[in-house]
Amino acid sequence: MPKPPFTVYSPDTRDSAVVFASPHSGRDYPDWFVQESLLDARTIRSSEDAFVDQLFDCAPHFGAPFLAAHAPRAFLDLNRAKDELDPALIEDVRSVGHNPRIASGLGVIPRVVANGRPIYYGKMSRARADDRLKTHWHPYHTALQELLDESRALFGKVILIDCHSMPSEAVQSALRPGTRRPEIVLGDRFGASAHSEIVDEIAEAFENEGFAVARNMPFAGAYVTQTYGRPARGQHAIQIEIDRSLYMDEASITPHIGFGVFQARLAKVVAKIADIGRPVRQPLAAE
Repeated sequence: MPKPPFTVYSPDTRDSAVVFASPHSGRDYPDWFVQESLLDARTIRSSEDAFVDQLFDCAPHFGAPFLAAHAPRAFLDLNRAKDELDPALIEDVRSVGHNPRIASGLGVIPRVVANGRPIYYGKMSRARADDRLKTHWHPYHTALQELLDESRALFGKVILIDCHSMPSEAVQSALRPGTRRPEIVLGDRFGASAHSEIVDEIAEAFENEGFAVARNMPFAGAYVTQTYGRPARGQHAIQIEIDRSLYMDEASITPHIGFGVFQARLAKVVAKIADIGRPVRQPLAAE
């Protein structure tokens, strides 16, 4: 039996309008995929948002659902549009304009992993690429849309938290002289995908737990925030990037000794974010 493309972790009582989702932490690497790749089993994981699903799986305890993809990012990138197909990788795909993600090998079916290392020996057929979209991309985004629709129906609004991690070296570009190194980067596409008040509250939740927070630099959000962030309709999408060095050894892709402590700190933040999505309780009228 094929493995499911995702898991939805649901709360016993859904009392928050927040939806958490992790599109890049999947680690179900098919044996045939690894065998056909140019890369070894560790290197092929270098683009993975490793263990992010474990960091956010506490969300249902705070009344919010959590959607976790199982397909790894090297296999399929769920934070890309379904038509971001790479003509250098996939047969019978025509180049349409300049897309920097596709040009760098990071389309919906990536041609490379971190640091531009190629995954494949040659091209794949269009039919094979379409099958990958059918079995993984479409089910994930259908499930995500359903969760968002449910929250809007229940609460009149929804706040999507798109959960990611980033290489520690990536935050160097966001470091300003005399400022603390960012540990968390919040992306709202420079205000286009969420109301600033909500992003302010999320930033405060992290800062109150001692994290250094930056916004939109170096990551402002990609397909998920662009597609699902509709603040005028009460649908907000915020991308969260976490410095991987806070909880894992990046070279070996293993949790380090501080993983448990970091996980506990993050759980407090997740609880506060879930609170942002709770309906405002009206005081009881005096008798």
